[in-house]
Amino acid sequence: MSVVLKRIYDDDTRTGGNRILVDGVWPRGISKEDADLDEWMKDIAPSSPLRKWFNHDPEKFNEFKKSYKEEIQQSSERTEKLDELKKMADGERLILLFAAKETKYNHAVVLKELIEENLT
Repeated sequence: MSVVLKRIYDDDTRTGGNRILVDGVWPRGISKEDADLDEWMKDIAPSSPLRKWFNHDPEKFNEFKKSYKEEIQQSSERTEKLDELKKMADGERLILLFAAKETKYNHAVVLKELIEENLT
């Protein structure tokens, strides 16, 4: 019952749990076979305009985080996907995979926070 963040390019991502890619764009250089995913939830990713504006700039992270949370709350599809992730995390280990080089300031960090808000 934990949520783990991993870059899809890292060698140590093939540990137990549900492996969910949460990027809206497929990561370059990774085949679908090599990704070994349980699911690709591209619909939970931030919108392209928000992602491009943010560009993993640490100074924009707080504003990005607020805007991304609003995008999730205002979209029934994103809200449903978030609920699915919460159910997965409640039952077993959940691995949120992302491609960004920036590991501290990205949308997966925000998703992890949202998921963990309701875990006991």
